Amino acid sequence: MNKLGTTIGKICEALLPIPEEFYIGNYNSSICICTLSSIKLLKEIKNSKIIDNIAVVGRLFTENKGIDSIIKYVNQNKKIKTIIVCGKDVWGHKSGHSLFELHKNGIDNNNRIINSTSPDPFLTVSKFEIKYFQKQITLVNLINETDIELINNKIQLN
Repeated sequence: MNKLGTTIGKICEALLPIPEEFYIGNYNSSICICTLSSIKLLKEIKNSKIIDNIAVVGRLFTENKGIDSIIKYVNQNKKIKTIIVCGKDVWGHKSGHSLFELHKNGIDNNNRIINSTSPDPFLTVSKFEIKYFQKQITLVNLINETDIELINNKIQLN
């Protein structure tokens, strides 16, 4: 990432710290939902009956720390088998795009997500944790979908 991008990122981090935000649903479910930057959709799912059919719903803003968190979560919660990725992707960060590229291609020797077009797709999780994610987790691509009924239909199919 260039110096200007790094500086802007540090300013944003200091002025607008973004806490992890997720909601626990049914512990026995093997399905998670990632709403990317769609906070309204995240709240809708949390407040709907869908929450009873999924393990967790959360959002993903960044192509680095956010993806690291997802990888750690699925490695610690072996019941998780499917992540439905929906909502609007984060402009600039393209975190949804990077999540799919990681699943498909992994990381290079510098811990950079291979084929990611995000500005800072460097991870801190281990290659072992990434391999588990690639082999054990199915990603369902509903990027840009915010219709809660359509998302619920996908859950019923999994």
